[in-house]
Amino acid sequence: MKRQLLFLVLIFICYSANSQIVNVESIRRVSDTSKWSGFTKLTFDLTKNKNSILNIQNKIHVQYLYNKNMILFINQFDFKELNDSKLISKGIQHLRYNYLFNERFAWEIFAQSQYDQISEIDFRGLVGAGPRFKLLKSKDYNFYIGLLSMYEYEKSDDDLGYITHKSFRNSTYFSFSLFPKNTITIVSATYYQPLYKKFKDYRISNDTSVVISIFKNLALNIGFTYLYDAFPAFGVPKEQYKLTNGITYSFN
Repeated sequence: MKRQLLFLVLIFICYSANSQIVNVESIRRVSDTSKWSGFTKLTFDLTKNKNSILNIQNKIHVQYLYNKNMILFINQFDFKELNDSKLISKGIQHLRYNYLFNERFAWEIFAQSQYDQISEIDFRGLVGAGPRFKLLKSKDYNFYIGLLSMYEYEKSDDDLGYITHKSFRNSTYFSFSLFPKNTITIVSATYYQPLYKKFKDYRISNDTSVVISIFKNLALNIGFTYLYDAFPAFGVPKEQYKLTNGITYSFN
């Protein structure tokens, strides 16, 4: 059961926070037996009373394993509208490839595109690569560290107009998975992303999830996400966070 539990967490939109860093660790599968795994979700809500509220959410997380190769794809789209006025619009597409050289060393390559209205990101494109190391592993826990580099192109829209940034960032992450019981999994990842040319310009993100299995493919999850951006877009707070809970249905 421990090796079959899929770390897939359904995230519900919260106005008080919005993460800009994708936590791949929270949905990376540890099983080597199933080639395909993942989940998909589409939500459409239309409410009409004194106000007209439209809510659309789509989430697709798919992973493919074959021998020493792993391909992971993430697509998330969120849109909220109140009386024909757009409140929230964001989307992320993330593609990652891993090649496992041995039990403790893998090489990662990834590409990502996103936009985020709350964080004033009109478009952000990322491409990067680097090594991933397995520090410790047992039937009760896994510990990993990734030392990646990435190129970032960002176009932000704030009160000062459109601003374009092109830069190279480090993307170091530390992650762990704990299995205190057969029905409980705790997975956490912390990302540190400074500019190479200006280390005081950095982002720190932590995503921690607790997944409690209810049935074979159904689980309750509780998550906390924290983001700190030393130099966000104009008018955007440096700190953002959210607490989430939901139900996950996985396939394998």
